[in-house]
Amino acid sequence: MRFAAVLNKDGGTLRTTDLDGFCERMTGTLKAAGHSIAIDIASGSDMPGALDKAVRKRNVDVVLAGGGDGTISAAAARLMGKKKALAVLPAGTMNLFARGLGIPQTLDGAVAAFATGRIRPVDMATANGKPFVHQFSIGMHARMIHLRDKMDFGSRLGKIGASFKAAWTTLVDPPAMDVTLLIGEAELEAHASAIGITNNLFGEGHLPYADDPAGGTLGVYVTVARERGEVLKFAFNVARGKWRDNEHVEIHQTDHVVLKIRHSRKKPYAAMDGELVDLDKETELKIHPKALNVLVPAEA
Repeated sequence: MRFAAVLNKDGGTLRTTDLDGFCERMTGTLKAAGHSIAIDIASGSDMPGALDKAVRKRNVDVVLAGGGDGTISAAAARLMGKKKALAVLPAGTMNLFARGLGIPQTLDGAVAAFATGRIRPVDMATANGKPFVHQFSIGMHARMIHLRDKMDFGSRLGKIGASFKAAWTTLVDPPAMDVTLLIGEAELEAHASAIGITNNLFGEGHLPYADDPAGGTLGVYVTVARERGEVLKFAFNVARGKWRDNEHVEIHQTDHVVLKIRHSRKKPYAAMDGELVDLDKETELKIHPKALNVLVPAEA
């Protein structure tokens, strides 16, 4: 296979990695398996152009994207509906999409898996036409990202610490929203503190990622916890991956949902694949089965 790698030198673990040494090892591993690779190292601000350039190349089978969730989501959006495949190099904080694909969580381990990997189609989702690979959320999760992004951190550990601080601030004073959800043909009204619309249902007993990335469904998670004790219990269960054991979370699944915000006690924020996005009063979300080709380990 012919690879075009685009690495975000400002993203996740790559900002503290010896990129020259890693690129030399990656090239050697892939060439030893009979592949070719061209590598482009870009700053965060230059990533959109670098990804566009890689996707446009005619003599490329796989675009390998390295960086955080924002980088992976941007690459997937550009490859949605195309023959070229995406290889996800897990260089972010949580790497949830990569975990769902069964990709090893070290840089060198992921490259070794790509060398003998296979291409398979998985699902994508959209929010008002904008693609995402993991989750669209409003309420607690989005507010936590808003608070975290206002803090200063210069490393992956610093980002984790900032995330904990932002999470605690959000949990002790959670948002409150009146929303309407049109789930298929059914209408649901809720007073919620968080809503997550996910690209396939999250698995149980682990971090929040889909066990089946080609399940063909949206997961709809409506969190109605409002009192401090309820919210803390919700957070504890989520940390253990116990979604279905939480009486304050309603779970639905569908291929199409419309989210309308009727009222919010505080300014509501929205996040898509870990990045803040503009929130419309009405958001239409859809699943797009097998719309993205990905390179996964042979045994995945």
